[in-house]
Amino acid sequence: MPVRSPFRLDLTALALQRLAANVVDVIDAGGTYHRAFEDEKGTSIVAVSQKTADAIDVSASGRGPQRWLPAVARMLGTQVDLTQWYERSERIAWLHRLAVAFKGVKPPRYATLWEACAHAIVFQQISIHAAGSIMRRTIEALAAPIDAGGVSCIPFPPPERWLTASEERLRTAGLSRNKVAHLRSVAAAFAEGAIDEVTLEKLPTPQAAERLRTIRGIGPWSAAVILLRGMGRLDTFPLRDSGVARSLALLAGEAVDLDFVLETLGPARGMLYYHLLLGRLRNPSAQRAGR
Repeated sequence: MPVRSPFRLDLTALALQRLAANVVDVIDAGGTYHRAFEDEKGTSIVAVSQKTADAIDVSASGRGPQRWLPAVARMLGTQVDLTQWYERSERIAWLHRLAVAFKGVKPPRYATLWEACAHAIVFQQISIHAAGSIMRRTIEALAAPIDAGGVSCIPFPPPERWLTASEERLRTAGLSRNKVAHLRSVAAAFAEGAIDEVTLEKLPTPQAAERLRTIRGIGPWSAAVILLRGMGRLDTFPLRDSGVARSLALLAGEAVDLDFVLETLGPARGMLYYHLLLGRLRNPSAQRAGR
C-alpha cells in the first residue's frame, strides 16, 4: 500500500496503541502492527509492516482480506498531507525539535467512530494507565481473542455488546456506574442512528462537536478527542486536559502559552496532541506528568 512521505509506521502505530496493555492494537517485537477485525463475513487479523519509505506491506488472515485495506489506510493516515504542520511547527523552536524527532508520524484514527467515543468516555478524568487497564479488562470481558501467526488480538466490541452485557460484568472490569451509564447512552445513540458518521463528516468541526455534545456522556473534551482521534479533524485540540500543561512544560523545557501555540498551528493544531503523546511515551518524566 503506497503512503504519502514522510511516513513512519513505528511512530504512527505507537501513537495509535498508546499503551502496551492495549489488546486491540498490538505491536510485536519486530515492529509489525497487528489488528483484529470482525464483521458479518468473518474475522481477520491484519498485519502491517514497513520496509521502504514510500509503502507499507499489509497481509490479513481469513476470507476476503482485501476488504480491510480502507480501514488500514484510515487508521494509519497513510495519505494525510502534513505540509501545514511542518511549515507551522517550524515557527516554534521547541515544537520544531519535536516535529523533527517524530517526523513521519501520521495522525492515526480509531477503526470506527464508536471506538473513539468509547475510549473518550473510559479515559475521562483518570490517568492514562488506569484507563488503559480498565479498557483492557472490559474488552476481554466482551470479546474473544483471534489468533493468527502466533499473534493474538481482540476485535473491539461493537455497541450492541456494551448494551447487552450486564452492569455487573462492566463494573467488575473497573468501570464506574456513571461511566457504564455514559457508555450505554452513546452505544444506544449508535444503535438507534442518533450518531451517524456519514452525517458528522459533512459538518464543520464546531457543528460536529456541538452535535456530539448532545449525547449524554460527551462533553467538550470528549467531543474534541472523538473528532481528532475518530474522524481525523486536525483543526481541533482537546483543551482542559489535566496533563497537557505539565507535559508541555516538560517537553518544551519552558513555560508555554498554549493559546499562542494553537493559533500558530491553526488547522494543523491536532498534530500537537500526537507529538505530546509520543513525547510522553518516549520520556518517562513526561509520562508520569499525566494523561
